[in-house]
Amino acid sequence: MSQPPSSLRIAIAQLNPVMGDVTGNLAKARAARAEAAAGKADLLVFSELFISGYPPEDLVLKPAFQAACRQATEALARETADGGPALIVTTPWADGGHVYNAAVYCDAGLIQAVRYKVDLPNYSVFDEKRVFAPGPLPGPINIRGVRIGVPICEDIWAPDVVETLSETGAELLIVPNGSPYRESVYDERMNAIVARIAEAGLPMIYLNQVGGQDELVFDGASLAVNADHKLALQLPAFKEAFAIVEAKKSGGRWSVSGPIESHASGDEANYQACVLGLRDYVEKNRFPGVVLGLSGGIDSALCAAIAVDALGAGRVHCVMLPYIYTSEESLADALACARALGVRYDVLPIADAVKGLEAALDPLFQGTKRDITEENLQSRARGTILMSISNKFGAMVVTTGNKSEMSVGYATIYGDMNGGYNPIKDLYKTEVFRLCALRNRWKPDGALGPDGQVIPANIIVKPPSAELRENQKDQDSLPPYDVLDAILERLVEREASVASIAAEGYDLETVKKVERLLAIAEYKRRQAAPGVKVTARNFGRDRRYPIVNRFRDPGTALPGPDLAVMSPNAAPRLDVVDF
Repeated sequence: MSQPPSSLRIAIAQLNPVMGDVTGNLAKARAARAEAAAGKADLLVFSELFISGYPPEDLVLKPAFQAACRQATEALARETADGGPALIVTTPWADGGHVYNAAVYCDAGLIQAVRYKVDLPNYSVFDEKRVFAPGPLPGPINIRGVRIGVPICEDIWAPDVVETLSETGAELLIVPNGSPYRESVYDERMNAIVARIAEAGLPMIYLNQVGGQDELVFDGASLAVNADHKLALQLPAFKEAFAIVEAKKSGGRWSVSGPIESHASGDEANYQACVLGLRDYVEKNRFPGVVLGLSGGIDSALCAAIAVDALGAGRVHCVMLPYIYTSEESLADALACARALGVRYDVLPIADAVKGLEAALDPLFQGTKRDITEENLQSRARGTILMSISNKFGAMVVTTGNKSEMSVGYATIYGDMNGGYNPIKDLYKTEVFRLCALRNRWKPDGALGPDGQVIPANIIVKPPSAELRENQKDQDSLPPYDVLDAILERLVEREASVASIAAEGYDLETVKKVERLLAIAEYKRRQAAPGVKVTARNFGRDRRYPIVNRFRDPGTALPGPDLAVMSPNAAPRLDVVDF
């Protein structure tokens, strides 16, 4: 009887699959296996649902898709007959009338074992209970003489699965993940990993997907931690990586070791997430490039910088669309920004388009007072022009509204909200300012834009303005952004009450106004372009409020009976808040 091995070489493939591209993902898996074989690896592991892409949502319910994923997995299994590395292939797996989120162990030309995800997340951006069936509590897999537990992603966020694996003889844990990026994610992951290691006393290899998928960005940043809680592997964030992890047994216990690389966090990580999210949305949808309105303001300047870093200057087209209220300062700032980034830059005045719209509406509008309706014709003319450029040349329109604006409806539907994707949708205005200053002193690895200052200093220091009327400033309609963003963060991310926010020192009437604007702008957000998630709760997958909704927080700690039911007339007309 042969002795159990005392070492194992485990290849970690932190790769960027394409949703639904089973053939392409299979090719990437084969290339990774060739690399693992060259590195004399015993085992190659992929991130969660690599064959299909993650998260597949309702695509995984299609029988033809299930069959394609199974065929690809079986093809990989057959190829292991060559004596090269074994595989843990991650894929949707249909069996007995159910579909599972599975890890499939392949070796010696056969599928040797299958393990199913047990804890299916159904919160935040996740909706796996809708499409997958939960698996039974798993035992370890005997992989070339080593008993390895393979909990899948959410399975390590509670103790049950890892506890079962430990009690049934697991010697080492390998966790395939599809964990999307958010600002707090690194601490949250490490807390979960350390908690499971403390309970089980086993080393853990945590392999995460990298790449953008619609609103989600997967940051990679795969790692390993030994039973003594010491970091044993750290791969970079926001890019593909491949590593060999050495697992060794000494004194009856296993430990692992591998390369340790640093990665960004905080604002730097947020910026990298925005770049990767936009890049993959454009590349995976096969757009030739992007076009955006460059207004001379800070939001469009940051979006332009992100676009150039993601795609290169040659694939970014910036257009200034001035009207009579556009200042010479804005014209100069937009031109300076375009030159610093090296992009194509065109100026298309919109006065004739606005006059044409006003003329068309004049038979109905005669005798009425000019108001926000006429102001919004400027934005809608710009939106139409940008969409027309997109239609003619194929470039996708990048829309540039930040989270502060989208929260309170400070955007024009069918105007500046037009676009296919928004890289700063989940950044508050104060974060936009910080990221502009950051990009002027730092460029992330892999960014395709120029070094140095790419956003003119004047864009960062001047008061924000939509320039829809003479001398307009954002603060004519909104609280100062540092106040607004602090209130919004509490309302959106924390679901704090009006009373509790006011108790922190914020003006009660201001908080009530912001809460009201947040509620009545839901219909706009439902029609907004998708954008990169970076905060704990983005608009869309994270936060799903009804559009028809008359509840308003009354702003008192204990509302009396007279405040318990809102008057039918309490909800304002939606059109009057259409900034």
